[in-house]
Amino acid sequence: MTELLPIREAQEKILSVIKPTEPELCFAEKAYGRLLAKDVFSPLNLPPFTNSSMDGFAVCSEDLINASPTAPVQLPVKMDIPAGSGSQGMLKSGEAARILTGAPLPVGADAVVPVENTDQFKSGQSTILPASVAIYAPVKPGENVRPAGEDVRKGQLVLKKGRVLQPQDIGLLISLGIRQVQVAKKARIALFSSGDELMEPNETLTPGMIYDSNRFVLTGLLEAAGAEVIQLGVARDTKESVITTLDKALQDPPDMIISSAGVSVGVFDYVQQVIKENGTLAFWKVNMRPGKPVAYGDYKGIPFMGLPGNPVSAYIGCIVFVIPFIRQIHGLPPFAQELIKAVLTEPLESHDGRESYYRGLIHRENGVNLASLTGHQGSGNLFSLVQANALLIVPAGVKIIPAGETVSAWVLDSSLEE
Repeated sequence: MTELLPIREAQEKILSVIKPTEPELCFAEKAYGRLLAKDVFSPLNLPPFTNSSMDGFAVCSEDLINASPTAPVQLPVKMDIPAGSGSQGMLKSGEAARILTGAPLPVGADAVVPVENTDQFKSGQSTILPASVAIYAPVKPGENVRPAGEDVRKGQLVLKKGRVLQPQDIGLLISLGIRQVQVAKKARIALFSSGDELMEPNETLTPGMIYDSNRFVLTGLLEAAGAEVIQLGVARDTKESVITTLDKALQDPPDMIISSAGVSVGVFDYVQQVIKENGTLAFWKVNMRPGKPVAYGDYKGIPFMGLPGNPVSAYIGCIVFVIPFIRQIHGLPPFAQELIKAVLTEPLESHDGRESYYRGLIHRENGVNLASLTGHQGSGNLFSLVQANALLIVPAGVKIIPAGETVSAWVLDSSLEE
């Protein structure tokens, strides 16, 4: 149980028992940030009808071939077409219709003259329909007209399965009259921290105490992956407190329980002991740096993941093991990390040959990605992670990668491109 398990083997143990959940229906206006579980095809054309893109006058373009400021074409105005109106009948050659932006183009018209190119362009325009309009410029067929289906065609694939829905996606769904969509049911993750030294952000720090930052870092990672996080607070360093906290999670069983700290070998680290007594411990200690003391098993039948207490170790343990778990529950490929190649400006060392993740800063110079470290790499140094835009990876079994060599980098900043 105390042997260092290879990372890939640990991941396989976690993922081997996880099946995707059935998708659920969600109202479109409530679906922001949700993961789309089924392709969306348009039920209609967009625009649904041919309409004007300008305020002006609908016309037959051939009537205005010779129109100019010095020789305007005078046309009788036969109808008024405001936005939201229905069918207006047919416009004959030699006639015009006043039309507003978004209003349906009448049958027979093939263009719209902007009001600025007519004698009706003046302050204080009357709502009374003019008897005629003088037009000062020609228009081409289709000018200032948005044809039906110009943006989206009926039956067209508009949103693909696996997309995290953005505000513009919600707008498109509403525009298409799509009331509900199928989204992945959110993975439910119960989360707690462990330790007598932990304080809440609203408390005044006292000697020997630290703020519980891990819970908030992990919450951000989990929610960004689309999970619902159930906050269990802090379990103190007693067996009774750990049991009480874990049992609290079972009141509405989640897909996984996660602890931060408490799974190491300290005399007051009770989490591992409680898991063994009330479930199983599939593995403890993984061949990685930072984050070796990672535990996985179950508590009374619910999957349990014990992450280290050091902030950087907890962060890396979460993205390496927990995020793939969530993605698989959501029906996505578990691994989606973006890896690029970069040239080291300084050596990377792994003295014991563990697979190591160094916080790095990558920048481009003369078309080449150059990678440097963000200073002190201690697993408690959260600031070094804030400064990083990638994790530089030393594979298992490799003890040093010299400066000038190429290294694989796990991109953390989406703006970083190869």
